[in-house]
This record gives sequence, C-alpha cells and structure tokens, in this order.
Amino acid sequence: MKAHTKYLTFNTTNRQEFINITEKVESAVKESEVKEGIVLVNPMHITSAVYVNDAEYGLIEDFQKWLEELAPAKPDYKHHRTGEDNADAHLKRQLMGHQVTMPITNGKLDLGTWEQIYYAEFDGQRNKRVIVKIIGV
Repeated sequence: MKAHTKYLTFNTTNRQEFINITEKVESAVKESEVKEGIVLVNPMHITSAVYVNDAEYGLIEDFQKWLEELAPAKPDYKHHRTGEDNADAHLKRQLMGHQVTMPITNGKLDLGTWEQIYYAEFDGQRNKRVIVKIIGV
C-alpha cells in the first residue's frame, strides 16, 4: 500500500471563482505511482468546495446563479454578528460539496466522459489550500 500527499495552493483574484483542477490532480496521481487506488481531493477551508461535473462555461454560470438564489450575499446573516461577512460562502460550500473521492485505474484518474474536478471558491482573494491524498498499490 502506498500513500502520497500533494497540496495545491490558490490565491484567487475574485471573491468567487470556479477553477478546473483536473490536470493538477492527474499530475499528483502520476507522481504517486499508484496504479490502483483512490484519490481524495479536499479543500482545507470552510468557504470553498470541490466537486465533479462538466467543464462547460454555461453550467458554471448556472451554478453561480443557483447558489446566489439559495444563499445570497446579504448583510443580515447571524454569522455576521461575530464580525465576519462571509456567511453566504459557508452556505454555498455546503451546497456544492465538501470533497470528492475518485478512482485510480491503471495509474490514471478514472473519470467519466465529461467529468472534471473543480475547486469552487466562495470567499477568496487570499491564500487557500487543497489536499490531494492518494492511497493504493
């Protein structure tokens, strides 16, 4: 059994961004030399998410619109009474998902036809990390 850990870092220019990280995860899988196993991709922040879906610009715009309808940026969240201003980012993260686990087959990330791995940032403009943990043989 092998284990390999890689940290990805991001410093987004906008408060909210969607970044396709599939190639970075594929690179980590290759570095690991794991032939059969799993990869866990987890944002190490409570205002960002990792999810799997299609890499289509219109879909990302639909996600952004949907998230803003369900968890709008507004000043009256109770969380803001603590001096924070990012309650909507916490809620959006819960909606998009916390982490993903994907299979590794024959030394490669085993994605479906249109599947891509995305990092979704909802309270950006500062350094953030994603852990990529690979386990297998």
